[in-house]
Amino acid sequence: MKRWQKIGLGAGGAVVIAVGVWIGVYEANKGVVTIQTGKVVLEDLTSIVTASGEIRPKNYTNVLGEGFGKITEIVVKEGDHVKKGDVLLHLENIQPDADVQAQVASIDAAEAAARVAAANYDSAVATLAQRQADLEKSKYDWERAQKLFTEQLISKQEYDAQKATHDSAVAALNASKAQVEQSRAAREQARSNLNQAQAVLKHTADVLRKTTYRAPIDGIVSYIAVRVGENVVPGIQNATGSFLLTISDMSVVTSEVKVDETDITNVRNGQPADVSIDAIPGKIFKGHVTEVGELAILRTSGQAATTQTTANTQEARDFKVIVTLDNPPEDVRPGLSSTARIQTAQKKAVLAIPLQALAIRSQKDLDEAREGKSGSVTLAASRPATSAGQKDDVTGVFVLRGKIVEFVPVQTGITGVTDIEVTSGLHEGDEIVIGSYKALRTLRPGASIKVDNTPPKREDSSS
Repeated sequence: MKRWQKIGLGAGGAVVIAVGVWIGVYEANKGVVTIQTGKVVLEDLTSIVTASGEIRPKNYTNVLGEGFGKITEIVVKEGDHVKKGDVLLHLENIQPDADVQAQVASIDAAEAAARVAAANYDSAVATLAQRQADLEKSKYDWERAQKLFTEQLISKQEYDAQKATHDSAVAALNASKAQVEQSRAAREQARSNLNQAQAVLKHTADVLRKTTYRAPIDGIVSYIAVRVGENVVPGIQNATGSFLLTISDMSVVTSEVKVDETDITNVRNGQPADVSIDAIPGKIFKGHVTEVGELAILRTSGQAATTQTTANTQEARDFKVIVTLDNPPEDVRPGLSSTARIQTAQKKAVLAIPLQALAIRSQKDLDEAREGKSGSVTLAASRPATSAGQKDDVTGVFVLRGKIVEFVPVQTGITGVTDIEVTSGLHEGDEIVIGSYKALRTLRPGASIKVDNTPPKREDSSS
């Protein structure tokens, strides 16, 4: 046999042997699933609800227009610190100031008239007292004249004169009483005129006051919406007045965030939170929950889902949560974007597994797997919404039993960032399947497995 024939026969034999080895390896690994595993461990878990929002002061005031007028001067600028009562801006006040001056003059005249009326009343009272004294004297003279006339000691002429004097005194007294009542009425009228003038002065003074706007609270001027020369319009029914500026009291700073409806049931007042502000990177500010909203807010429109129109929509909803910062930074401003991480629960030394290790099986799929039939499986993370009547789903994990896996139902507790608490079904040290995602989707109870916990290789940055 020639040399080249020997070489050909050797090469052919090697190929046959290689094919045989490959077929043997393939048959041996047929049905074997490559998985990644992890251990059930004891660890401290903290359940966190993360929500985004913005920085807001706890107390702030929107200054609105109170009267008509043109802005002539804006005393403050955005970022200025003001005290309660400090001047903010001025409106044109020529006419209101003239009205006040005219009314002050009217009050002076009314006060003078009131003093004259009071003097007239005092004079009338004095005259009345004099008329009463005159009447008493004429009464005694008249009684004496009657007695003397009866005894015929005076003439009929003298008797008639005494009677006329007495009647005149009575008439004078009645006239004085009427004069007193008239003077009293004039005095009351003068007082009423004075009170009316003073009330009108209060009105005109209030109109004048509304041409100068002052700070209602201590804080900083966080926003100015108007400019010099613009007209201010006061609020009327069903319409608010012109928006002028906002004053924010930054002594108490909050982060107003929107929490998803699936997490709001776990949020309570007093829970601690870590707040990060986008404008101040690298710093975390401690705070606590001080208010949890009761009304749902539509995510797209920002309106409360209270009307019949919004109540029937299937749009996602959020709830407003207020987190008060314990020690806010001095340079913080309203409206800055913020993120709050609210600690809703915390447990020490509990059994925990990675979140991705959880899978969901229906009881039917588990029964089919035991009988050797292929059933569909889904991960807990990708589980679709089920109907209210579906109750045969089983949550569990795959546990290694030698060279195969077993599906073990579990009960879970609080959820951490990457891990979840297991309250029953597993023990510390159990080896469970944690990946890959594809393997978990296709894995069946009793399947043969091969463990490969080699970390994935990173691609070279140069490539």
